[in-house]
Amino acid sequence: MDYKQALKHPIFKIISQASKELSVDSYVIGGFVRDFILKRGTHKDVDIVAIGSGIELAKQVAKNLPNKPKVQIFKTYGTAMLRYDDIEIEFVGARKESYNEDSRNPIVENGTLEDDQNRRDFTINALALDLSEENFGNLLDPFNGVKDLETKIIRTPLNPDITYSDDPLRMMRAIRFATQLGFTIEVESLQAIQRNQDRIKIITNERIVVELNKILESEKPSVGFLLLEKTGLLNYILPELTALKGIDEVEGQTHKDNFYHTLEVVDNISKNTDDVWLRWAALLHDIGKAPTKKFSKKVGWTFHAHEFEGAKMVYHLFKRLKMPLNDKMKFVQKMVFMSSRPIALSDDDVTDSAVRRLVFDAGDYVEDLMTLCEADITTKNPKKFNKYHNNFKLVRQKIVEVEERDHIRNFQPPISGEDIMKTFNLKPSKEIGIIKETIKEAILEGDIPNEYEAAYELMLKEGDRLGLSKSE
Repeated sequence: MDYKQALKHPIFKIISQASKELSVDSYVIGGFVRDFILKRGTHKDVDIVAIGSGIELAKQVAKNLPNKPKVQIFKTYGTAMLRYDDIEIEFVGARKESYNEDSRNPIVENGTLEDDQNRRDFTINALALDLSEENFGNLLDPFNGVKDLETKIIRTPLNPDITYSDDPLRMMRAIRFATQLGFTIEVESLQAIQRNQDRIKIITNERIVVELNKILESEKPSVGFLLLEKTGLLNYILPELTALKGIDEVEGQTHKDNFYHTLEVVDNISKNTDDVWLRWAALLHDIGKAPTKKFSKKVGWTFHAHEFEGAKMVYHLFKRLKMPLNDKMKFVQKMVFMSSRPIALSDDDVTDSAVRRLVFDAGDYVEDLMTLCEADITTKNPKKFNKYHNNFKLVRQKIVEVEERDHIRNFQPPISGEDIMKTFNLKPSKEIGIIKETIKEAILEGDIPNEYEAAYELMLKEGDRLGLSKSE
């Protein structure tokens, strides 16, 4: 492979020239080199290692660039960053690292390129391309990272127990890379993750969530979650999911394993949406089943109100993981809470009123809800599978028809509270709420159209029933 092709962008010659002016050796290292070899498309993030000061090299590069970009300096980490031509370039001096047991923040010393490659998480991320004038584009691969790329293996450069214990986030990264790239974690490395699983406790939840999101955003997220479960990490991170694992049997009656079902749902939904929050909803849609599971001699296994319980659990899970307690969290809660509603509709003939209520409650998220419910069909019976999907097609069709006719989404009542107060010469009172609710229910049931005249007539009738007189 001609590695010089990776460096055809003019920025690399400019960095090479700046390195020469400072008498500093520099290298492109990490993900940029890895993704070039894997032909994963244009990489917009470039990591440069200087054998010397990365900050000084960044300043020299900026000075030599025609647009003189601003250099952001992070003194604490000894790094600098600049943007040029839509590329983000980070500069760091080669370093040697050592760790304390209770922290993933290393004690850093200046080091050689070999020291810097030794500290990398995986062999496939330790690949470096020389930027010196005489060796421009030469590959430095001390750990056979190219071979690991060819054989699709995730392996640490040094002893995996040390690599993972020093920085336990690397355990999550190993699983994330395996999921994203379709690679296998080398056996010794996988066993080291199992041995060091409890070290994940020193990692901040924010960093863990970044990796979880990347796993969820991958083509087949179940790969990552199965590895998290197998290595024991999932029990520390998302115990709500591991609680779904297993099948109970009483009097010969069993239920499906809701953990494996959940992972099927996540894979299903990932074929139809890139929205990470909808994927989170798929991941959490059944978490209420573990605490609500009961056995009844009459009906067998039940999970009554698991959607309600699950929606409450979403809040506590987001809070624990320091995820945003904002509209994204509320969206996931709503999807979990409503996750069984369309399924109930698909069993029999779909009535207009049931669809109106679904659209009223789901609002702008009705398509997302339908996408989640279709992903929730994991039956292996082809007859049932086709039947459920065809029924959902009918529900979708009905949603379009009802919405076009009745405009229920983001429902605004045709008669306002002010209209009622004016008509009956009322001050704020419970009667206003009763009339508004009566009109809303009549529209949702299809008793009256969602129009002013019909609603006005019903208001007068309901007002009369409540003993109110129309003002002259």
